Amino acid sequence: MQRQSIWVVAAVVGLLLAGSYPLAQELGVASLRGAQVDVPVGIEDLAAQHKRRFNRAYRMQPPLIPHGIDQYQIDAANNQCLGCHDWSNAGDQDAPTLSMTHYLDRDGRQLDEVAGTRWFCNQCHVTQADVEPLVENTFVPSSQR
Repeated sequence: MQRQSIWVVAAVVGLLLAGSYPLAQELGVASLRGAQVDVPVGIEDLAAQHKRRFNRAYRMQPPLIPHGIDQYQIDAANNQCLGCHDWSNAGDQDAPTLSMTHYLDRDGRQLDEVAGTRWFCNQCHVTQADVEPLVENTFVPSSQR
C-alpha cells in the first residue's frame, strides 16, 4: 500500500510540473538560457586558451591555469596536476612549481607531499579564458582605482 502511495504522489507532482510549463510561458517567465526548456541549445566552444599568462586582478589571487584541464583526473586518490607541478617534477616538465604553502599542513608543519587541504587544485584555480562575464561584474583591480 505504501509503495502505491509513493507512485501516486510522484504522478501527481509530475502532472503539476508538466502543467506549470504552459502557465509559465503565458505569464512571460523568461528562461536564463535564452530559449524554452524544450528547445535544444547548442553550446559554443570555449574561447581559445591564451599562451601568455593573465595578470592577477588582486593580491593573493590564485594563479589561473593557462591550459585545458577538462581531461585531468583529480580525485581523492589521484591528482594529475602534480605530474608536472609537484616540486619533484616541475623542473623536468618546465612547469611552475606549487607554492610552498601547498606543502604545509593545518598546523604549519612542512610536508614532503601536497597537503590534503590543497589537494583539489580546481577548488581555487580555474582555467583562464578571455570570455564575457556570465553576470554583470563591477570589480575593478585595486591597481586601477
